[in-house]
Amino acid sequence: MTVFLIIAAVFTCIAALVGTLLVGKDISAQMKEYETEGDAIENEIARSHEYETKSVSVNIKSLSWIYIVLVLVVIFVCIGIFFY
Repeated sequence: MTVFLIIAAVFTCIAALVGTLLVGKDISAQMKEYETEGDAIENEIARSHEYETKSVSVNIKSLSWIYIVLVLVVIFVCIGIFFY
């Protein structure tokens, strides 16, 4: 039982890392897209507004869910190991 809980925690940590890297990759792709659009003032203002309204809220929500699940699984594993 303890080994299963530890393995579950490790897989959850790996999944959280992969999810974080995917969010980072998405942001990097967005930044490259913005660089190809040019540096006109109008483009920079539009990108800034889009990032503030869309990107931050989506990324924060995604990362929050990833780490909430991670913390819950780790707490479950710790409780399981303690009581086993």
